[in-house]
Amino acid sequence: MTMVPAEGGPTTGPTVLRILLGAQLRRLRESSGVTREGAGWEIRASESKISRMELGRVGFKERDVADLLTLYGVTDEQERDALLKLARDANSPGWWHRYGDVLPTWFQSYLGLEAAAALIRTYEVQFVPGLLQTREYARAVVLLGHGAAGPSELDRRVALRMQRQQLLHREHPPQLWAVVDEAALRRPIGGAEVMRGQLTALIEATKSPNVRLQVIPFAAGGHAAAGGAFTILRFGDQELPDIVYIEQLTSAIYLDKRDDLDYYAVAMERLCVEAEPPERTPEILGRLLEDLYPA
Repeated sequence: MTMVPAEGGPTTGPTVLRILLGAQLRRLRESSGVTREGAGWEIRASESKISRMELGRVGFKERDVADLLTLYGVTDEQERDALLKLARDANSPGWWHRYGDVLPTWFQSYLGLEAAAALIRTYEVQFVPGLLQTREYARAVVLLGHGAAGPSELDRRVALRMQRQQLLHREHPPQLWAVVDEAALRRPIGGAEVMRGQLTALIEATKSPNVRLQVIPFAAGGHAAAGGAFTILRFGDQELPDIVYIEQLTSAIYLDKRDDLDYYAVAMERLCVEAEPPERTPEILGRLLEDLYPA
């Protein structure tokens, strides 16, 4: 049976639609006994392109999808129409498309996945998580990496980050479970006034029913994720595997193999155990606010 996301559901972003369509094409190809090489020959493409299509890493030409469906023996008009519509929808640009001038290609994929996730679990060691940053804090962070940028570019980069946060306030928001190292909360990004506003905003965020925030205190010593920040995305559609996202200075790593997922899932669980419980977070943030950035 063809899996097509419900209209307006959480998985209608183009990135996720490509993954769903690619997975469906792979299943159809395998069940029909066609090799990637044979499928590539049918649409005048290489075996590697078929592989990228099945992983949802490239766009789809509707003609190519139609030719592949014919090759795979899909003759039911309703099924063909559903998959061809999926191909058209998967090529529609996401909201972030208008920020293409300040948005690296490798991060566009993450925005599509983040927007479609049902659960976002993230660990941060250096900064407050992007989805919880105030505008002033975000601007200070952007300046660290783009100090030579002009005011207009800085404004657009900050606006992009603020737009991302809207997913937490939509009608069916994802659950955000963030674990933050105490160092990130003590590091004076942007100065005392900016940090005072940021810690106050985090205290307010803990009141949201779809946000869970934990702090790993210095007293915890070493811990399972000493290697650095990472995010695990989980989706409401069972057709989609979890994805681990690890950001680097000029690129990012996306992991979806079972062994990798299991490793990071265990690390995240250990972080949550070693961190202070969520109900203590407002108290911890209030104490930091009072000690480091009193009004």
